[in-house]
Amino acid sequence: MVYIDRFIGGICRVLELAIALLLAAMVVLVFGNVVARYGFNSGITLSEEISRWMFIWLTFLGAVIALKERGHLGMDMVVAKLPTAGKKICLVTGQIIMLYIVGLMFQGSWAQAVINADVSAPVSGLPMAIVYASGLVFSAMAGLIIAVDLYRVLAGKLKEQDLIMVQESEEAVQLKQILDDAQHGAPGRSA
Repeated sequence: MVYIDRFIGGICRVLELAIALLLAAMVVLVFGNVVARYGFNSGITLSEEISRWMFIWLTFLGAVIALKERGHLGMDMVVAKLPTAGKKICLVTGQIIMLYIVGLMFQGSWAQAVINADVSAPVSGLPMAIVYASGLVFSAMAGLIIAVDLYRVLAGKLKEQDLIMVQESEEAVQLKQILDDAQHGAPGRSA
């Protein structure tokens, strides 16, 4: 398990670097295009198409990082009130559903990549399969991360506080605090 964690961690560090490079390249392309268009009455023809592709890749790679770091938002109010066995059942059910969906996404991305391998983008002439390959990378990495998490749950290697794998939004946390204060009497307020 240690080797898989190291592998996933190493891949995620590479993905973080790729995300930073994609973001920097997007800024250069878009800013350069704006300067060329308004300053010199010309433009970078590839800018819009390539920056859109980079944004797609950036989004999918960022989703892998968020999945690994459990950074996706979710509502855990109901699950948090369940006993440990209920939390495990909810987590296992959620992981199985996510594995199924990631499998469907891999299958669909593969089909689209194959179909669009010979289709050229209008401006760059690059194969459109490059866009759909982002779905392949995401679904393969997400599938691995979810499968490892599922194994940990089934093997009993997670602590109870790790059984909720989402983060609540700040607004939800504030709402919970307001409701708790109202229920128990806000501090500093006379009843």
